[in-house]
Amino acid sequence: MFKLLKLRTIAVIAILGLLVSVSAIQASPIVKIDGSSTVYPIAEAVAEDFQIAMRGKIRVTVGISGTGGGFKKFCRGETDIVNASRPITYLEMEACKATGVQYIEMPIAFDALTVVVNKNNTWSKSMTVDELKQFWEPAAQGKITHWNQVNPAWPDKRIKLYGPGADSGTFEYFTEAIVGKAKSSRGDFTASEDDNVLVQGVASDLYALGFFGFAYYIENSKRINAVEIVNGDSDEGVLPSYATVEDASYQPLSRPVFIYVNAKSANKPEIKQFVNFFMKHASELVTEVKYFPLSAEVYNMNLKHMDEKKLGTVFTNESEVGVKLEEIMKKDAEL
Repeated sequence: MFKLLKLRTIAVIAILGLLVSVSAIQASPIVKIDGSSTVYPIAEAVAEDFQIAMRGKIRVTVGISGTGGGFKKFCRGETDIVNASRPITYLEMEACKATGVQYIEMPIAFDALTVVVNKNNTWSKSMTVDELKQFWEPAAQGKITHWNQVNPAWPDKRIKLYGPGADSGTFEYFTEAIVGKAKSSRGDFTASEDDNVLVQGVASDLYALGFFGFAYYIENSKRINAVEIVNGDSDEGVLPSYATVEDASYQPLSRPVFIYVNAKSANKPEIKQFVNFFMKHASELVTEVKYFPLSAEVYNMNLKHMDEKKLGTVFTNESEVGVKLEEIMKKDAEL
């Protein structure tokens, strides 16, 4: 009998300990993040290291609903931070105004948007911007269906196109940089907000062509090939890399990516701690997940803008193509 009571006591203590532990977790402050799948690896890396540093006292959740989907949640006040692979749009600014959500804009890294083909593709190691436009512009829908229609040296085989969905900032940037207008694209391609689906599509189809962020390419470089981009008067193709992004020779597909912090949330201690940790460790963590870090000046400016509550965006009417962030960030922001 004594042994049975002792076992029950131990069990009750264990259950009580578990309940206390669960209650402690539930009571922990939460930093809520959602948005771009392209920015997700950066935010997830920061979140993991931050939670370790805080020993579980602050929790961080990171969702993936695309840049557009992330801004919808953000402007409804459902999240503290939105990950964005392009600047906030006028429509999103108006949506935030309507709900009283103000925000602090922070560039966090450069991404090299990467055009990819199947590993066994031997004919299109490089492409011009015009060739990419011919494949992706709206007029190509139902008309440009075979590789050789764009370049006679390429095979007379049906092309299969893969790209991010319409809610993706990567899709918006690619169409602006290549076609000339954001979201101006043919619609008959395989679209997904999950970049891993796009990787799998290109890796399994010899005649596929796709695009997504550099990190997803480099992580899968044994399965797919990056295409050299020929831009301007030069005949030389340029591959995405740290060097070509830094010297601005990989154009027009280098672009900054962002987080936007809800100004009201920025008053919370856990958000301040998270953002401070983010900017202080950004360079190493951005590099770790295969993106391209910004200068220390930019990360310090982000912290200064949060301290000073610099609200709004400095990217209104600014193309991200070939930007010098240190100069743009000194401009007055538009709310």
